Parts: sequence; C-alpha cells; structure tokens
Amino acid sequence: MSLIAYLVLGVLAFATLSDSRIRLVTLLILAMFALKSWVRRKDVMHPDGESKSE
Repeated sequence: MSLIAYLVLGVLAFATLSDSRIRLVTLLILAMFALKSWVRRKDVMHPDGESKSE
C-alpha cells in the first residue's frame, strides 16, 4: 500500500511542480522513502526472523 501511495505522490508532484529542480528533489526524496519501504518489507512481513524457506 505504501508503494502505491509513493507512486501517486510522485505522479502528483510531477504533474503539479513547475520548477524542474524542486520536482527532481521531491521525486528523489519520494524514491528514497519508497526504496526504504521496499527493502524493509521483509522485516514487517516476518518480524520474528523466520522465513518460509526455513
């Protein structure tokens, strides 16, 4: 769900911000948060450290 929210915010930022530098910084910050959310998804799905492959 959070990745979809970051995508929507990115599209809205791209569509509404006119200054290219501000747009780029905003998109980079959103990408940073999206990457962090994507990397940490395993910890949220398996908080005790167990995985299905074990």
